[in-house]
Amino acid sequence: MTGGVFLALMLTGMPIAFVLIGATLAFVAFSGNTAILSAIPQIAFGSVENFDLLAIPLFVLLGEIMNESGLTRRIILAVRVWLTRLPHNLVIVNLVSNLALAAIMGSATAQMAVMSRVVVPEMERDGYKRGYAASITASAGLLGPIIPPSMVFIIYGVIAQVSIADMFTAGIMPGLMLFVLMVAIAMWQAGRNHDPAAAGAGLPDIPRWKATLPGLATMLIPLTIVGGISAGIFTPTESAAAAIVVALVFGGLVFRELPLRAIPAIIDRTVSNSAIVLFLIMAAKVFGWVLTYNQVPQAVAAFITSLSDDPTIFMLLIMGALMVVGMFLDGVAALIILTPILLPVAMNQYGIDPIQFGVMMSLTLVLGLLTPPVGTGLYIAAALSNVPILQLSKLVMPYVLATILVILTTIFLPWMVHRF
Repeated sequence: MTGGVFLALMLTGMPIAFVLIGATLAFVAFSGNTAILSAIPQIAFGSVENFDLLAIPLFVLLGEIMNESGLTRRIILAVRVWLTRLPHNLVIVNLVSNLALAAIMGSATAQMAVMSRVVVPEMERDGYKRGYAASITASAGLLGPIIPPSMVFIIYGVIAQVSIADMFTAGIMPGLMLFVLMVAIAMWQAGRNHDPAAAGAGLPDIPRWKATLPGLATMLIPLTIVGGISAGIFTPTESAAAAIVVALVFGGLVFRELPLRAIPAIIDRTVSNSAIVLFLIMAAKVFGWVLTYNQVPQAVAAFITSLSDDPTIFMLLIMGALMVVGMFLDGVAALIILTPILLPVAMNQYGIDPIQFGVMMSLTLVLGLLTPPVGTGLYIAAALSNVPILQLSKLVMPYVLATILVILTTIFLPWMVHRF
């Protein structure tokens, strides 16, 4: 009955956190075991009493400061002035800028929103079809949760109780592989999606050094994050705080584009967005506890192990199941719900490394951002780029296939997620 309530609430379009709460209360009502209600508040608040989760609001705040202070725009301009002589340079600018922002924001939806507003209109003015520009921008947003820092990796690390720094470094090679594949696809499609006669004025007349110096200064932010973690100077949470200081110095003092009056609005958006994620973690943790109480993980383990005792076959089965789940359920919610169920099976029954399993799970569920019917990333890019959702769904398919190839690579070549 609990599963039926879960599906019914989800089909009504209710936010997933409230679906999870409703299903939990349904279990209590149908089981008659009201005594467990007293444990729910402790489980809910205990789920967010973790220092590592502080990285989530800090990285959200960093992204807000970057956008408000114009630091994002400077990265894009610095990339463009150096690639201007290359054919279809704006296509490469789009992808390289996304790669740079992925090392700062850690959120696919935020990255898609920013780049859809900034780069898609610029590509259209340069003679590219709007749908083509939107498909690149939406697809490149997948780099956000893969290239460190990644909020998805943070959440998995907290739930799985593995090193978040190890998760970050494990995402570097799959992220770079996906970036290379995306560049190849975009350049292969560029010729038939570009009309040189419709191109606008192009790049403003600005000396390279004048665009490059601010861009290089801005790139100190991802270097602070990745370098600080890799060198053992910062934890992931501390690196986010250090990066915020760097962003405030450059945005407020060096470039002077971050007025004090903008800070309250930035904090307000940060609190709202962070609260949504943390509330979802609380709701999913309680729901996961109900599943454990019902011995669902044990039932899942027994069913999967009856299908195959080969670790690779197990990973492929889980990958296929997660792709289906990601089509209907928010990736973060699915990760929170399914990790406590699947990870023990992967580790205890098949001896799979939790970092490798976490990267595979995260990549597969993140892919749901581009797959209907939910496809949050598709809706964001379609709305901000003014492209029909059905058209965009078709245009991103080559990038979806490229992402599937990367996921398969992490399964068959475990060294791809090597911890440095």
